[in-house]
Amino acid sequence: MLSYNSETPTANWVSSQLNRSWIGAAVSLDNLRPDNALPAEAYKVQPSDNTGSGYNRGQITPSADCTRNEADNSATFLMSNMMPQVPELNRGAWGDLEEYCRELVEQGKELYISGGAGGKEEQHRLKQKISVLAKNWKVIVVLDRQGLGMQGVTANTRTIAVMMPNDSSVKGKGWKSFV
Repeated sequence: MLSYNSETPTANWVSSQLNRSWIGAAVSLDNLRPDNALPAEAYKVQPSDNTGSGYNRGQITPSADCTRNEADNSATFLMSNMMPQVPELNRGAWGDLEEYCRELVEQGKELYISGGAGGKEEQHRLKQKISVLAKNWKVIVVLDRQGLGMQGVTANTRTIAVMMPNDSSVKGKGWKSFV
């Protein structure tokens, strides 16, 4: 699921479920492409819009979370699932948080994850089109086991919520300092 902002043009948020059923042997397809399912009037971000910008195409729902089949993995490469991220964040704290989520799944947990970009818009846009927002955020609801659904959410349900600056200040396991 996603909410798309035609003005920025980036996702407001992307939500997904993650449990063992989503993890399989499909390889990362790395087939970046515009999302043609967006409304006709919406600008469809092109993979080349990020080229030479200094920003990574940060996946909101990561490819590694969707490896049960090629179709699921391919969906993570739609540009509507990308947000401009500084490399230090994308390859550092953001990536570490995604890996931690997969570790929880290996323990038998089921996660409901929503993430996106927000905060005050930076002073520029990539190719005068795509907003680079100041912060990236993620909220993760951790259920004790797969299949509980909403009935598994109680006052004691673990929730991880982070908002990280989209700059080079957060590295490595830096996301833990925001929890």
